[in-house]
Amino acid sequence: MSTVARCAWVLAAALLLLPWRAQAGDGDTADAPKTTVAITGYYYAMRDEPDFGVGVAAIDRGPLHLEARYNYEARNSTSVFAGWKFSGGDAVAWEVTPIMGGLFGASRGVVPGVEASVAWREIDFYIEAEYVRDLDDASASYFYSWSELGWRPAPWLRVGLAGQRTMIVDTDREMQGGVFVQGTAGSATLSVYAFNPDAGSRYLIVALGVRF
Repeated sequence: MSTVARCAWVLAAALLLLPWRAQAGDGDTADAPKTTVAITGYYYAMRDEPDFGVGVAAIDRGPLHLEARYNYEARNSTSVFAGWKFSGGDAVAWEVTPIMGGLFGASRGVVPGVEASVAWREIDFYIEAEYVRDLDDASASYFYSWSELGWRPAPWLRVGLAGQRTMIVDTDREMQGGVFVQGTAGSATLSVYAFNPDAGSRYLIVALGVRF
């Protein structure tokens, strides 16, 4: 099965859960937990290796967070997570979601991690960090991270800096940095990330996400 087909399979599986969301919203209880679904596809346009895709689908019901990913921690592998969200703040809003997941497919592992964000006015910071414990080869275990420092000059536009430490991209840099721009229209967000723009290992990530 091709990478694109696998990504489509993961995202389709998430869509099957949409009826659960609809049912959750049909009740008359005013304080019923809010349910949202987010699906994002990433296209990695590489310079020195074949292009590939990444798929991420997430469901949030109140503080409960469920997530599935493909090609994210490792190539030809799927990961699933469950977590619990803590949030607060007024002038400075924050969220922290500890997660625990498993990795299976070409790679197998246990993946504890955390997703966190903080926002003040038009400025925000997001970080996603996890430790991939490889069950087949302990020496292949590694620490993964993705972070963004963003600024919103307009409600529909977000620009900033991004960084990631990953094993799915083979470069001479352990920590890769770059810039990004995002535009939002309704429930859809289009993002373009340019990593390692000053090096021969530069590459682009184009992402399209929708939220229900």
